[in-house]
Amino acid sequence: MSEIKRFTLIKPTVDTPFCIDFNWWAEQGQDPNVFLREYLCAEHQAAFEQNQTVKIDWVDPQTAEVQAVDGLQHVLIQHCAKQPNFITANTSLVDAVFRILLANGNIPMSPVELSREIGKPADLILRTLSSGRVFMGIRPKHPSK
Repeated sequence: MSEIKRFTLIKPTVDTPFCIDFNWWAEQGQDPNVFLREYLCAEHQAAFEQNQTVKIDWVDPQTAEVQAVDGLQHVLIQHCAKQPNFITANTSLVDAVFRILLANGNIPMSPVELSREIGKPADLILRTLSSGRVFMGIRPKHPSK
């Protein structure tokens, strides 16, 4: 039996937080790490060119809890996203939003917050992200998640 997908009828606003839904990638039959490799700096592209999936131990600085995290995503967030060319003037709006969310550890951000980072109007970001099509797994953060 096919699963019934439930969609919210609440229209997002410029204050609605958005995040990357990595489950969307699986629903599309895609591995997000294949896509994320393109965002690695040259040094780390070479390190991850063998398509290996590496888990590393990461210590949460607030709780001191040790967690196993995806090595590629960790390197991307902790190093590559901090490089000066990670986002440029030529980066598309959706790509810039995706990169900002990655750089912030996928902590949900509203179009107003994203606007401050990207320099594009919040209403343009909202119209793009709430157009009815999901771009790169970027969706409104569901209140129960």
